[in-house]
Amino acid sequence: MTTSIRNITIIAHVDHGKTTLIDNLMKQSGSFRENEVVDERLMDSGELEKERGITILAKPASINWKDSRINIIDTPGHRDFAAEVERVLSMADGALLLIDSAEGVMPQTKFVLAKALKQGLKPIVVINKLDKADQRADEVLNETFDLFVSLDANEEQLDFPVIYASGRSGWASSEIDGPRENLNPLLDLVIDHVKPAEFDKSKPFAMLSTLLYADSFLGRSLVGRISQGTAKANQQIKALNLDGEKVDEGRLTKIFRYEGTKKVPIEVGEAGDIVVIAGLEKANVADTICDTEVDIPIQATPIDPPTMSIKITVNSSPLAGTEGKKLTSTQIRERLVQEAQNNVGISFSENENKDSFEISGRGELMLEILLTQMRREGFEMTVSPPRVLFQKNENGEKLEPIEEITMDLDEEFSSKVIDSMNKRKGKLIDLKDTGKNKKRLIFHAPTRGLMGYTSRFLTLTKGTGVINRIFHSYGKFEGDMEGRRNGALISMEQGKAVAFAIYNLQARGEMFVTHNDPVYSGMIVGLSPKPGDMIINVMKGKKLTNMRTQGTDENVVLTPVRKMSIAEQLSMLNSDEALEITPNSCRLRKAVLDPHERKKLSKLSEAS
Repeated sequence: MTTSIRNITIIAHVDHGKTTLIDNLMKQSGSFRENEVVDERLMDSGELEKERGITILAKPASINWKDSRINIIDTPGHRDFAAEVERVLSMADGALLLIDSAEGVMPQTKFVLAKALKQGLKPIVVINKLDKADQRADEVLNETFDLFVSLDANEEQLDFPVIYASGRSGWASSEIDGPRENLNPLLDLVIDHVKPAEFDKSKPFAMLSTLLYADSFLGRSLVGRISQGTAKANQQIKALNLDGEKVDEGRLTKIFRYEGTKKVPIEVGEAGDIVVIAGLEKANVADTICDTEVDIPIQATPIDPPTMSIKITVNSSPLAGTEGKKLTSTQIRERLVQEAQNNVGISFSENENKDSFEISGRGELMLEILLTQMRREGFEMTVSPPRVLFQKNENGEKLEPIEEITMDLDEEFSSKVIDSMNKRKGKLIDLKDTGKNKKRLIFHAPTRGLMGYTSRFLTLTKGTGVINRIFHSYGKFEGDMEGRRNGALISMEQGKAVAFAIYNLQARGEMFVTHNDPVYSGMIVGLSPKPGDMIINVMKGKKLTNMRTQGTDENVVLTPVRKMSIAEQLSMLNSDEALEITPNSCRLRKAVLDPHERKKLSKLSEAS
């Protein structure tokens, strides 16, 4: 057993280089054989993580340095997965706060640092990406100090050590112009600055379950830091929830420790170490796993509540069952219950008939990732428009979630962006000149108005702007907000779309279908530039005649269909519409497909 254990977490804004830095730390500390093939961004193990280049799940790894073992926990940088970060901080003795030397302090940096300081951690500031041409390390350091002050850091926390690094190039130095050889200075600083927490090994075993993995061989695997005592293979254990009630008991079948990114079986786990245990079937995240003698649970950090929800039901369109394999409400329910158990940031509820399920999460990205994963697993489903979750204060006033939006853009686009945010009830809080004709705008705006706004922002800034959003607080309800102005172009009947019909309808608005795409009555096949829905026929073929004159057989040229993400499509939905998701397609549709039924319902709603 290594006597000295340091548990550190790496926290940073999305895309500031956490995962790349861990890759190089592990390579340089000898975690791999010389001839071993190592993936890039090794810690991003999920398919979606590799594709999008973002970390979704927090993951531990371990490296041995000198006579100590350093357990490193990689955390997500996106605000929607903040529940992962909040839990993981309870396992750490110290934190590396990673900041991009050009972008500087960003919203997520602020959010995660506030949580770390509250836990009493003393972060090491790593100013990363120093190999960038537009690096401004000195200014960024001043911004970071101001951030610590604004978050009420104590004197010890304000006296933070600083190190300059390039995770991609694999070097760290205590000076901006210091030697750029390897990452050893960073590892030495971790050993010197982070003091290993002191635990009582004589008490009976107890640990707080922080992460949960489903393993096909071991069943439920719970990850946590042992708070007291030692865990031995085959000992009797139980699980207590936060109220101290027993929720599960069994035998500790396996204990694993991390060596690099691999799990290695051990016989005894000591206090202070991060371990993976198997043997309990019902124990969940935030439960205390302990010896049968222990009766008092370890307190867990409360998780911030979700701000947005969607309803998921079975796919009821005429094309249901043509692409997916998992179609029934029972299969969808099981998958959503499993997700709610594994992911603390998500909550699950259902109606009495158990055929309609409501999933609530932190934001659009979290819900989009879940829907994308289910889609890849072969599910078909119908999803309602996202709904913001309101709260009430002591006086009974309605409150809604407000977000802080930070935008970096060229000066020429700022007036258009400010105008678009005003329409969404956004308030401009700060406007900074960041040099080279660039501006940084900071807004506070209701979540309701921001659904799908990222794509609109990229259009306004011609793809050059950077937008970051983070939950700020619950604020006063801002009143009614303008919905989608465009009416829907709705298919008249079921069949395959025809190029000739689409070509003639293109002038009516933007089309979402192209030649030979399957359509059905009630499916939204395009958007009209004017308000008001319109029923159209996209299956009308060309009448065949024996007339052959110049100009009658012109080439039909169709405008390419815009590719939209699930989040964009959900943001376009009106309250009487839904999104059909299958493994191969996403189709916008009316919630009620029959046009006569729709008319009846609209008259009833007008009358009421």
